[in-house]
Amino acid sequence: MLQEIIKTILHLDVYLNSLIQNYGVWTYLILFGIIFAETGLVVTPFLPGDSLLFAAGAFAASGAFNIFWLFVILASAAIIGDSVNYAVGHFFGEKLFKNEKSKIFKKEYLERTHEFYSKYGGKTIIIARFVPIIRTFAPFVAGVGRMSYGRFFIYNVVGGLLWVTIFAIGGFYFGNIPVVKKNFSLFVIIIIIVSVIPAVTEILKARKKAKKETAA
Repeated sequence: MLQEIIKTILHLDVYLNSLIQNYGVWTYLILFGIIFAETGLVVTPFLPGDSLLFAAGAFAASGAFNIFWLFVILASAAIIGDSVNYAVGHFFGEKLFKNEKSKIFKKEYLERTHEFYSKYGGKTIIIARFVPIIRTFAPFVAGVGRMSYGRFFIYNVVGGLLWVTIFAIGGFYFGNIPVVKKNFSLFVIIIIIVSVIPAVTEILKARKKAKKETAA
């Protein structure tokens, strides 16, 4: 399962092209579903996010998608996804994380996101858009923490629009540059690595802090 997911992420150009050829206009709905699930369901933080947006933008530049409708659909998926995630966290969050041995609802993800909140406050909703895993858990934790929905919604909309603009529109303008097109898989890997750096940095900081506290 994990190997298939990694294979799909690293060859989005091939898989997305196949989806477009097989499903035509219904590909919009498939993309909506993937982005919605990646942002709205706590159990699917492994789905492609940044790389999928970039690839979709690149295909829009070649005429496979209408860039306006692509932007509207992807931004809607991101915003609605976060709103659903917030609602789930608000009503069911504490119960889902009671099981210490759960392989899906891992407390380490929750604790990592809490650290983001303590550092960045409400802006975490915006910043987390660009950090895999944290992106999926940030709206959930906002719901668990009873952040006012009005405040959350503003951050949600701003973050969703920024995220889709940077990656999808970035793919639209840069995805079909010859050097990018010939080395698409490499650029996807670079996007993934850059996206993960903030999360890795926070994990290393947290471990360093924990070691200091233990030593003290």
